[in-house]
Amino acid sequence: MNNESLIPFFSRIADALARIADALDRLAPKINKDIDLNNGEAFIWNATISNLNHVKSVNMVDLDLLQGINSQADKLLKNTIRFYQGLPANNALLWGVRGGGKSSLIKAVHARINNINDKKTTNEPQTLALVEIHREDIPSLPILLNILRKSNRRFILFCDDLSFDGQDDSYKSLKAVLEGGIEGRPENVIFYATSNRRHLMARDMIENESSTAIHTSESVEENVSLSDRFGLWLGFHNCNQDTYLNMIKGYIKAYDIDIDEEIWRPKAIEWTITRGSRSGRVAWQFIQDLAGELGKKL
Repeated sequence: MNNESLIPFFSRIADALARIADALDRLAPKINKDIDLNNGEAFIWNATISNLNHVKSVNMVDLDLLQGINSQADKLLKNTIRFYQGLPANNALLWGVRGGGKSSLIKAVHARINNINDKKTTNEPQTLALVEIHREDIPSLPILLNILRKSNRRFILFCDDLSFDGQDDSYKSLKAVLEGGIEGRPENVIFYATSNRRHLMARDMIENESSTAIHTSESVEENVSLSDRFGLWLGFHNCNQDTYLNMIKGYIKAYDIDIDEEIWRPKAIEWTITRGSRSGRVAWQFIQDLAGELGKKL
């Protein structure tokens, strides 16, 4: 086969590669290098393009509607206010039962502070921004912090359901950022995380590393010390029936749902039996079901 006979063959390959490149270019996310961090109150970190996506409306519940966690709410609100005012404040770990209101509290505190400090007298950003980073994107945290560090506003960096398993060692980069690294956390950023685990590590992960370590105590300390980087620990536990019913009563009043207590109360109790638990999440799910049944929009 001579060179001239190969020309059509290579031409077809080149055309195919060009079509593949065009298709990949269309599928690739568009990078917005000009996002304005002064515009909007909430963002989601997109590690794929190393940039932030603006959130138009935050899915949140008003702070006054969060029942049974008054102590946790008071501590987190005071800590966040101090941070907003430029005073010393701690990174916070909210740990405990599923559906206990951990992430709802962070979003509610953020909204409450922005309502309190709704100032529009200057051109500088007056609101506190909320930035969510997904757990799987923790390794890209230094890149995100470098972006936030350049802004003149303050940020709550929020990671929901933070935990580590198996051979995942990205917690080491998080430890360096929270405390102990050369640069550390920027002065205008505070880190809030939620987790079902108090020490963020699965028990079997700690036990496995302990059994293979030369110095067992050092291995365990290395793993659980990540939690120590959070100066504020807030525990969330199962609520009792009275608290659960008070949550529902608060939602019914807030959303003006027209129903008598003797009707909704047994329904709410039956709802917990079918779910096998009582929590803020279960209460909200019941309200959604009740409102839908009554044709009421929330």
